Amino acid sequence: MANKSPSVHRAALFASAVAMLGLLTACGGSGDGAASAPSTLPGTAAPATGDRPTDSASASVSASSSAPGGTTATASNPQSSPADTSSRCHTSELRATVGRNNPGAGQENFPIVLTNTSSRTCTVRGYPGAAFVDASGRQLGPDPKRESGSAPTTVTLAPGRSAWAGLTFSNPEVSGAHAATPASLLVTPPDERDHLTVKWTGGQVPVSGNASSVRLTVFSAGTGA
Repeated sequence: MANKSPSVHRAALFASAVAMLGLLTACGGSGDGAASAPSTLPGTAAPATGDRPTDSASASVSASSSAPGGTTATASNPQSSPADTSSRCHTSELRATVGRNNPGAGQENFPIVLTNTSSRTCTVRGYPGAAFVDASGRQLGPDPKRESGSAPTTVTLAPGRSAWAGLTFSNPEVSGAHAATPASLLVTPPDERDHLTVKWTGGQVPVSGNASSVRLTVFSAGTGA
């Protein structure tokens, strides 16, 4: 058999590599298991992920407080899932409230509280999704940012128990940011897509300009009071 020239040999190797790449793509790409970022729909809270770490030693805590009084929310699209054996709390099983402001150093700090209203024990983990909206449902300002530095933990909610996540922003009068007064706060529980609507009574929030960022923390047990 005649020896192939170097150029013919290189062409054959290239064709083989292209065929192998096409096979890997058809089988699901790189296979690294990375999930795509949740999409944000105009006028709705962004679906939140649980940000579950791979460390099996992450802590699990039990909530020991019920939700505080005040404005409550109902599920925007309640759905029952009798066949779902997951321990995750679903939107239709939760009530959302916004606790009292705890201001400090030019910052406004509100706890977003989720209370288990179902008859089963379920869990929440990670960050909520959140969005301020006006009376027509139009979103005010950009999506809140997730505060780094705190590792998510699984919060177990027995019926009637609560978990809270912090919502913080700079006071617009101090920061000079453009402000608006929302009609409602939309809250999406971790790993869910349906949101809860809470009447907003916390006054003006920054929506653009200098220091307009609104930040969210991970859920912890209790009400944040």
